[in-house]
Amino acid sequence: MSGGKLRALLLGRRVVVFDRPRARDLYFNEGFYGKFFMVSKPKTPNVERELELSLLEALYLAEKGKLEVVDGEGRPVDVEELRRMGREAYENFDEVYAVYKDLRDRGLIVKSGMKFGATFVVYRLGPGLEHAPFLVHVLPYDSRLDPLEIVRAGRLSHSVRKRFIIAYVDPLGRVSYLQFRWMM
Repeated sequence: MSGGKLRALLLGRRVVVFDRPRARDLYFNEGFYGKFFMVSKPKTPNVERELELSLLEALYLAEKGKLEVVDGEGRPVDVEELRRMGREAYENFDEVYAVYKDLRDRGLIVKSGMKFGATFVVYRLGPGLEHAPFLVHVLPYDSRLDPLEIVRAGRLSHSVRKRFIIAYVDPLGRVSYLQFRWMM
C-alpha cells in the first residue's frame, strides 16, 4: 500500500476509510477488504466511495501494520481495543478471528457468509472475478455436530455450488478444517 499506513475512523462498531482513493486501492489491489457505501457489488475499479471495514478486517490490517484506527477525537485505537470490541460484539470472536486470519494468511479472500448461513464465504481470486468456491463455518472446538445441521448445510452449499467446510480452533490455537462433500 503506497503512502504509509491507511487511516480509518472508528464510528461505534464501524471502521470507515474516508480517503476514497486509498479505500479503492485497499479493495481492488490489496485483497477486497471491506464494502463500499451504497455500492453492493463493485464491477469496475473506478469506485469513489468510503469503505467500511468489519472489526475482523480492521483488526487483521492493524496487526499487519497496514491500518491505523482512530476514534472521533483522533486518538489511536490499538489492536487490543479492537479485539475487546470484537469480543463484546460477536460470540466466539477469538475463534472466528483465528480462522479469518488463517485464511487471509493463506492468500484467500474472506467475506461474510451470513446470506449462506455460514461464517464466511471464501474466494481464491475475489468477488466479481469468480464465484466463491467455499463456505466456511466456524464452530467452537467443544461443540457437537448435529447431523441435521450438517445435512442442511451440505444441501445449501451443494445447491449454490460451493464446498462446505467446518473450521475450528483446538486448545493449542491451531486452526483445522473439515470439508464435507456430497457423494452421489
